[in-house]
Amino acid sequence: MGGGRWFLLLLLIIGGAVFSVWRGWLDIPPQWNPWAPLDVKATPNLLTRYKLMRLHDEPQLCMQALSSSGLRVAPQADSPDAKCPLTDALRVQGGDVALSSSFIASCRLAVSFALFEHHALQPAAQKVYGQAVTRVDHLGSFACRNVYNRESGRLSQHASANALDIAGFRLADGRTISVLKDWPKDNQDAQFLRQVRDGACGLFSVVLSPDYNAAHRNHFHVDAGPWWVCR
Repeated sequence: MGGGRWFLLLLLIIGGAVFSVWRGWLDIPPQWNPWAPLDVKATPNLLTRYKLMRLHDEPQLCMQALSSSGLRVAPQADSPDAKCPLTDALRVQGGDVALSSSFIASCRLAVSFALFEHHALQPAAQKVYGQAVTRVDHLGSFACRNVYNRESGRLSQHASANALDIAGFRLADGRTISVLKDWPKDNQDAQFLRQVRDGACGLFSVVLSPDYNAAHRNHFHVDAGPWWVCR
């Protein structure tokens, strides 16, 4: 059989397998099934980004994913603001980790935050300090403004409650870690912050740290927008 026929046969086999999974004829573990709901507590894999992308256009699927997270949320009334309307927004109130204050988030951002807490933040804290993070300090999420507060230009992801600015963390022993104060250092705290930033990059669309520019010297900007950036 020629190379072209082998290739065609391979495509038919792959296509048949994908169709069988989609129709439910072939049983595979949910974490490897691209059409299965995202389980926040399951270990992320190559399909996690795809499953996160699906949540943008499927609110019910997003809420189903959020229900597996342990994150406490409350629905927000829709806002008809002409410049920055909010639809299906949530108020995130915390979970296993406390928050410096609740924040407004899109469902997609809330899911990414829950993934971040389980699979990036706490593993980094255990690896570096041997203890858990008990609180996340943030600078806010929703703000009806353009990028960098410019008078013109595109709206920030904050304008749709699709971004959060994280300023620091509190550990179980009461110590606090600050992006502003500890990022420039060459010690355990700086190591922790870099591990947190790197782990976040696989769970949010955009992660901007002090390495990006001076505007982010005191926080990590994380969002669930359409672009992929990790700095």
